[in-house]
Amino acid sequence: MHVPDGFINAPVSAAAGVAAAAAVAVSLRGARKELDEKVAPLAGLVAAFVFAVQMLNFPVAAGTSGHLLGGALAAVLVGPWTGVLCIAVVLLMQGVLFADGGLTALGVNITVMGVVTVVVAHLLFRGLRLVLPRTRGGVTAATFVAALVSVPASAAAFTLIYAVGGTTDVPIGKVLTAMLGVHVLIGIGEAVITALTVGAVLAVRPDLVHGARGLTAPLKLRVDGELVDAAPAETPAAAPKGPKKVWIGGVVTALVLAGVVSFYASASPDGLEKVAADQGIDAKAEEYEHATADSPLADYGVRGVDSARLSGGLAGVIGVGVTLAVGTGAFWAVRRRRAAAETGARV
Repeated sequence: MHVPDGFINAPVSAAAGVAAAAAVAVSLRGARKELDEKVAPLAGLVAAFVFAVQMLNFPVAAGTSGHLLGGALAAVLVGPWTGVLCIAVVLLMQGVLFADGGLTALGVNITVMGVVTVVVAHLLFRGLRLVLPRTRGGVTAATFVAALVSVPASAAAFTLIYAVGGTTDVPIGKVLTAMLGVHVLIGIGEAVITALTVGAVLAVRPDLVHGARGLTAPLKLRVDGELVDAAPAETPAAAPKGPKKVWIGGVVTALVLAGVVSFYASASPDGLEKVAADQGIDAKAEEYEHATADSPLADYGVRGVDSARLSGGLAGVIGVGVTLAVGTGAFWAVRRRRAAAETGARV
């Protein structure tokens, strides 16, 4: 659902940019509370994984495809504040390096694909956690529903922005009907991918899933009439020491998805592209040339590499690596600020 330049007029694009910048600024402050010693190493990985999976367009209807938006996945795995930052990093890398999504529309994309999906998914997920069993199955079910709803919510948000600042005169009712219709189908794919991913992490290290905190109450023992936390006499040698194995496994998976599996992704236009072509929303988009159209990685290929398979695979691997590096660096910087603030508070 990457919005290109030309769909939304300049004043509304600028306003969306201001709103997105404010959301990122607020998220930077909120992320300080989420980026503890467990979440910080995984946040960059989540961004890289979302980047990789977004390259895997899957067919949803005749001549239409969809791809993961990732807001729900990020919100459940690393928390809502950090989740907004993850999607913002992904969209920035896609726009600057791969000419995917307009640069003047970056604020629109962050708002629609990042803020809306994360907020809707997080609120719905938390509400469902209150009524569903406090088990891994309950977390997975809440994740599925939250991811499913977040996609049409994002489509509705785009339609609202288009109603205010669209550059073409298309009846808003037709746009809303078309956007919701196709993105409900895409939402099903989003829900499956998100639930499977969260379920896989839950099966290995449930303590690393932000949305699963408090999943099980600590074991209590009654000692001299008082309840105390039960602690084993010694830690088993096989007990996990940190998220290193999960991190390595996630990086390898992202590289394989972006470098190999992406070659087999659907070539059909995604939901927004299809609706834009059918409804005439893209009538003025051709007047705009992407600012990074001359990037050596534009359109997810490496310039100078003749083999389409090798070119796309290399571009995917480079994208995962750069997103991982930028995301990890940014999140560790936020983490260090949190640590410095905690040290100052103790002093």
